[in-house]
Amino acid sequence: MKKRLLIGAGSVLAFFLILLVLLIVFRSKVLSYTIQKVITQVESRYPVDFNINKAEFVDLNSVVLSGISLVPHDRDTLFTTDSVHASVSFRSIFKGRIVFKKLDVSDGYLTAVKRNGKDNFSFLLKGEDGNQPADTTAKRSRNYGELLNRLIETAFDNVPDQANFKNLNVSYKSENRTIDIRMPYLTMDDGTIDSEVVIKTDSLVNNLRMHGTIDPGDYNIAASLYNTDRNGIRLPYVKEKFNGTVAFDTLHLSLADKSYRKDRLTVRGTAKVNNLSVNHEKLATEDIHVREGALNYVVTLGPNYYAIDSLTEVRVNKAVANLYAVYQNATSKIIDLKIKTKDLEANDVFESLPTGLFENLEGIKAQGKLKYKLNFHVNMDSLAKVKFDSDLDASKDFKIVQWGKTNIQKINGSFVHTVYEYGKPVRTFMVGPANSFYSRLGEISPYLRNAILTAEDAGFYSHKGFHEEAFRQAIATNLKKGEFVRGGSTISMQLVKNVFLTRQKTVTRKVEEAIIVWLIENLNLVSKNRMFEVYLNIIEWGPNVYGAKDASRFYFGKQPSELNLAEAIFLTSIIPSPKNYRASFDSYGNLRSWKRGYFRLISGIMLRRGLISRAAYDGLYPNVQLYGRARDLIVTAPDAVVEDSTEFELETIDLLDF
Repeated sequence: MKKRLLIGAGSVLAFFLILLVLLIVFRSKVLSYTIQKVITQVESRYPVDFNINKAEFVDLNSVVLSGISLVPHDRDTLFTTDSVHASVSFRSIFKGRIVFKKLDVSDGYLTAVKRNGKDNFSFLLKGEDGNQPADTTAKRSRNYGELLNRLIETAFDNVPDQANFKNLNVSYKSENRTIDIRMPYLTMDDGTIDSEVVIKTDSLVNNLRMHGTIDPGDYNIAASLYNTDRNGIRLPYVKEKFNGTVAFDTLHLSLADKSYRKDRLTVRGTAKVNNLSVNHEKLATEDIHVREGALNYVVTLGPNYYAIDSLTEVRVNKAVANLYAVYQNATSKIIDLKIKTKDLEANDVFESLPTGLFENLEGIKAQGKLKYKLNFHVNMDSLAKVKFDSDLDASKDFKIVQWGKTNIQKINGSFVHTVYEYGKPVRTFMVGPANSFYSRLGEISPYLRNAILTAEDAGFYSHKGFHEEAFRQAIATNLKKGEFVRGGSTISMQLVKNVFLTRQKTVTRKVEEAIIVWLIENLNLVSKNRMFEVYLNIIEWGPNVYGAKDASRFYFGKQPSELNLAEAIFLTSIIPSPKNYRASFDSYGNLRSWKRGYFRLISGIMLRRGLISRAAYDGLYPNVQLYGRARDLIVTAPDAVVEDSTEFELETIDLLDF
């Protein structure tokens, strides 16, 4: 038995010795065969010439490849490198493919070029057959999930165990754009990545250091970018395209895993940025700064489907929220957006607001807890059914401990108000009894007060600063028109905009406006009567005309308490566009005929609500008599006459169901 075991072991050993000898003797032929097979596979899959001029073993399992190039047919060369030193897996050679265990590459050049509508790289993004067949029966939608999944798998499947790149260069050139990326070195060793990167985009240069880890088997990669000079990492083309800047100190990105099922790709990972600085005149008048922002994302891409899963968590400094967003366009365009937070420390929320973005809220100290929830849904084929719900809830012990740059309660007393137009001050006046043009609420005609409430904000005395249905209708109208044509502002919101936010007209102003309104209304900082009184004393009513008393004198030579119903409705009608006051009149100083419908609408609603009597409604004449400065500016025709009153006969018309 012992003899047989020795003979068997000797036979096995001899067999492996023979295989080793054969491998050493014929390995070059096997290598040549394998490389030629790879070249054939690449050239059969893509319209390219793939060249490897020389391949040889330099020791038992080390190979040197030289003269490597990838040249698309009738296009500029895409990739070249002088030499590649690699340790090769023997098993992979016998399987007809090359798997590098260790890779050393010097002087590699990947050059993407696009000229006259033609490029040398888009063929890599097509399917297995290299073509995208035309569909003449239906409009096809590219599946970006499938495309990204293929890119991820291709990249991870070809990651070597060890790699050392020296002087690796990647560039993109087109008629109007040049991008150059140079890596003096890039190393991968036992799952660790390290590199220096110089990125030049036209005239902008970023000097970076990259460090990270990679696990190809689990599709996991994490990398951090650090700036090696003091200028910060600046995003390219933001200045040229948007006239703004975006910069940060460090950026951390990771892909934790991915799955591809039923034509949909789901990726999970994280992103984190430190000392983010953003500047754009449409966002704020100064730099917006975020100390730290983070994102834990779960994103799904598929045919006509793009989604951010509700597990996605967004953090701005200390404030954290969960985000859910979906865009679908298979049969119709559908957008869903949900934002939800847990109970957050109120002080953390205010301290987390990006500096430079909400000037009036900077420096606020608070106690208690806050919680926010947003739910938005729109089907572009059914705009009338837009859903919009936004709720900010506070704990019972919530309160402002200390105001910051702006004391929101200043409107409870006299204060100096400056009117701004296009960011420049045009008039400054006192809002209070010291100003001879100031009117107490009771000194203003009830006709004017009630007409404004009817037209601008019927629920002013009952709501908490917001009218969600009006805002929902405004969203639907604006989406239908494709531009901003209607607002959903309450009197509370208009007051805050005029008093606190007139210095800048930015896209984030609405957010600051909403927060201030919420504070005023929910903390009962200012009474409704006081808010309405201040509103009536500061709103614009014409050329350098501000407040009810100024307007009454300018148009009618009266005190605001003396205004009749017609005069009150006219003044109400020009609030949305006071600079166009002259368009309401003809050259004789008579109201134009299209104003009649507005008079009927407002007076009819006032009648149904008991705000005016039947006699006042029946006696309403849709015209006004101009006096003073307004008449001098508006009446240009000689021998001005008043149109015959029979043309203005009123009917009782129910235009709105209130």
